[in-house]
Amino acid sequence: MYRVDLNSDLGESFGAYRIGMDEEVIRFVTSANIACGWHAGDPVVLDRTIAAAKECGAAIGAHPGYPDLLGFGRRNLAVSPQDMKAYVLYQLGAFSAFAKKHGMEIQHLKAHGAMYNMAGKDIALARGICAAVKDFDRDIILLGLANSELINAAEEMGLRYASEVFADRAYEEDGSLVARGKEGSMIHDEDIAIARVVKMVTTGYVTAISGKEIPVKADSICVHGDGPKALAFVDKIRQALKAAGVEVVRFGSFIK
Repeated sequence: MYRVDLNSDLGESFGAYRIGMDEEVIRFVTSANIACGWHAGDPVVLDRTIAAAKECGAAIGAHPGYPDLLGFGRRNLAVSPQDMKAYVLYQLGAFSAFAKKHGMEIQHLKAHGAMYNMAGKDIALARGICAAVKDFDRDIILLGLANSELINAAEEMGLRYASEVFADRAYEEDGSLVARGKEGSMIHDEDIAIARVVKMVTTGYVTAISGKEIPVKADSICVHGDGPKALAFVDKIRQALKAAGVEVVRFGSFIK
């Protein structure tokens, strides 16, 4: 039996500005990565999103990012591993307060945007993130890009980890995501994206942008909830996985 988690980045609205289709998408995912207020989100949105996850039975995870609201956390910042650790600890603390209010356990932590991508390639930054998780609560699972330095750092430091793949992103031969500014980085054809997801889960391989088949471990699939067709897309992925004999469950149930 194949098992996989479906996750989405949620809670990224801010003040009067609404981003994504959180209320709808959260009903189709098994894990929610919820913004902690630095790259997006705010205390009210954080509170509301954790409450919605509880109501829908989705596991929750902190989704920290760089202090970059204007850039939505997607601009690279020059930070030291020590700063990275402090950034993540700070946001974990805020997230934990609301999780405690709602009687929810923190299943995981997934860095956002540039923080995620930079730590995926820089082992020192990855260790900074993992050190924050280890100091805060070593039972929290680190969710990181499959085959990345985030996964290597978590393994090195004795943390539980889950490997993430993306439904609508193209891959380089080294397993990293194709940069958003590069042609072909996003997969817009739903049928192609869904077929890739099923292939990654059931075979452990994905076709890189170069055409080469590369190995990939798929514990969790990231589906984005901020597009106009997001809801239908998530539903179609669930149905395709079910048809392929894949059980969709939160990864906290099978990551040891």
